[in-house]
Amino acid sequence: MASISSSPRSVEDIFKDYNARRTGLVRALTYDVDEFYSLCDPEKENLCLYGHPNESWEVTLPAEEVPSELPEPALGINFARDGMKRRDWLSLVAVHSDCWLLSVAFYFGAQLNRNERKRLFSMINDLPTLFEVASGRKAVKDKPSMDSGSKSRNSTKRTLDGSTRNSNPKLLEESYGEDEDEHGDTLCGSCGGNYNADEFWIGCDICEKWFHGKCVRITPAKAENIKQYKCPSCSTKRGRL
Repeated sequence: MASISSSPRSVEDIFKDYNARRTGLVRALTYDVDEFYSLCDPEKENLCLYGHPNESWEVTLPAEEVPSELPEPALGINFARDGMKRRDWLSLVAVHSDCWLLSVAFYFGAQLNRNERKRLFSMINDLPTLFEVASGRKAVKDKPSMDSGSKSRNSTKRTLDGSTRNSNPKLLEESYGEDEDEHGDTLCGSCGGNYNADEFWIGCDICEKWFHGKCVRITPAKAENIKQYKCPSCSTKRGRL
């Protein structure tokens, strides 16, 4: 096990560690599944499934030290093996292993800031979960929300200027403090610059990309009179149809 002193620190390092451990666990639950299944003998003591940073996996007893240097995976996975259908048992192990991978990643990321944690989770979330792999389920892509948060067409102007412009005073008050949390990783679709609460932003209602107002020549006053904003790219595409 890795010690605290050797813990990965940057988002990239933590994701690399996560991906390597995940690769080992995927192998245990797929390519090496017969070997993994046989090692989880219910007659043995409490066993855990570990994924290691070198992309290997291991079924063994839990760490003896208390507290352990890293979060521990589910204990006693072998006890339920013969009481369930093989596929169901593997799916159960996969779910617990997904939880363990996340706990290790965010243990290493304890000193990351809010935006770094969001970026880390986004990178992790782009990969299929172990449960999806083991159960054969395909990941379902999120559909764009038509009425969530600051991207609502009905109650909220699609602008990012540090205080979401809203026709409902109550929604304006509630969304103000959440604006930076929600858009911290937003990049301008024109210049690629990062979101800054001190600058005016506007979102395209067609492609849902965000832009600096200055990059698309839209001022806050002008935005107030726009019911549906189309960015230059979407306006050009629509004109060609």
